[in-house]
Amino acid sequence: MNLSELHELQENFALFDDWEERYGYLIDLGKSLPNMDDALKTDETLVKGCTSKVWMICETAEGGRLNFIADSDAHIVRGLIAIVLAAYQGKTASEIEAVDIETAFKEIGLDQHLSPNRRNGFFAMVERIRTLAKN
Repeated sequence: MNLSELHELQENFALFDDWEERYGYLIDLGKSLPNMDDALKTDETLVKGCTSKVWMICETAEGGRLNFIADSDAHIVRGLIAIVLAAYQGKTASEIEAVDIETAFKEIGLDQHLSPNRRNGFFAMVERIRTLAKN
């Protein structure tokens, strides 16, 4: 996914009238994620700060572009992963630093409709991506 996909996600969320429909869409986004190989789900790949289990790895592609593989044991969190990947997948470290994920988070309405634990987990994933990008 790329930044235009993040904008597309924002527009898609705006199409729904209530948050029950938006949660359904979020779960559908999570179902669209490819499954992560269980062998990659280790303590080293576990994202700290998430209530649900979230695993994430980073691979460097041609041109210094970073590709992330992530998974969770919770359906809604998998949807949140899809949003995070829409913002950061395939970017360079400098492009990752330039992403204004907080604004996208608010525009989608997640700031008002996620529990504090899920909100913290979302930003823990963002921080993990930023950390992996610096390494």
